Amino acid sequence: MEARLSLITLGVADLARARAFYLALGFPLRPESQESVVFLQLNGLWLSLYPRAALAEDVGCDAAGSGFRGITLAHNVRSKEEVAQVLAQAEAAGGRIVKPAQDVFWGGHSGYFRDPDGHFWEVAWGPMFKFAEDGTLLF
Repeated sequence: MEARLSLITLGVADLARARAFYLALGFPLRPESQESVVFLQLNGLWLSLYPRAALAEDVGCDAAGSGFRGITLAHNVRSKEEVAQVLAQAEAAGGRIVKPAQDVFWGGHSGYFRDPDGHFWEVAWGPMFKFAEDGTLLF
């Protein structure tokens, strides 16, 4: 297996609401999207939104999970000030701030929001993060 992540699929309760939320955050809609699935373009991979019950059925598990799921998604930004800006944008789009922007132990600045389906997103800036011109995080 090649060390690559191509697509992240989030199980959502209301596909139209989730689509509107991510479009309000500025995620570009891919033309491959359909009535039953939404594809959004990220730098180097896609984000897919799919009805939670249908996704659980595809996986073969119970869809009735809640709370912390043991995974977070991260959006790294170019400046410390941008952390609060992105958190405010997520809140205005219907997300909920769960940890306001603050300095953190590893020398950066970050905060967390939950999307309308409860998926946790970290918004983080750090002096060690460098970006390519297209916004790809360089390590």
